[in-house]
Amino acid sequence: MDILLGFTPYLAFFVVIRIGAVEAAMWAAFAVAVLIALYGRWRGRSAKILEIGAVVLFGALAGFTAVAHWDWSLMAVRFAVDLGLLAIVLISIAIGRPFTMQYARERVAEEYWQTPIFLAINRRITWVWAAAFTALVVAHAATVFSLIPVWMDLVVTILAFSYAVNFTARYPERARKAAGSQRAA
Repeated sequence: MDILLGFTPYLAFFVVIRIGAVEAAMWAAFAVAVLIALYGRWRGRSAKILEIGAVVLFGALAGFTAVAHWDWSLMAVRFAVDLGLLAIVLISIAIGRPFTMQYARERVAEEYWQTPIFLAINRRITWVWAAAFTALVVAHAATVFSLIPVWMDLVVTILAFSYAVNFTARYPERARKAAGSQRAA
């Protein structure tokens, strides 16, 4: 799933934050985001909303942190990053270009791109990702304000991300089968 490549900067951020400073994690994620975006162009792929959003998000956070010398707590920076990711996903929906559609178009023949089922599948998958990131943002905020323990935030993070990945992998085929059986009826 190429969509997972789009999340690589976030993975880099969460790995580096565990072994280094917050600002180092932001710059590492920014560097990975730039490399992923450049790699996509080098392969002849179109610019992706998720990739461009990661470059902007981590560039802005790293720049702000460097200039303002902001001292982030772990939960606060996770909240900021996931809120930024949620914003990217919601913006893609608001402009009528669900971020998943760009990845799906690389695997699906162009003749299907404007079909109702293709569009519906991508809207649904993007909304699932939006819901997952909303759960992360709420859990991080609840942890920042000491409403839930850190372990519960971790459980929410794992469950939400796992559900979104699983749904993304399985839903298109299920939706196509359901649409085919409806036509046959």
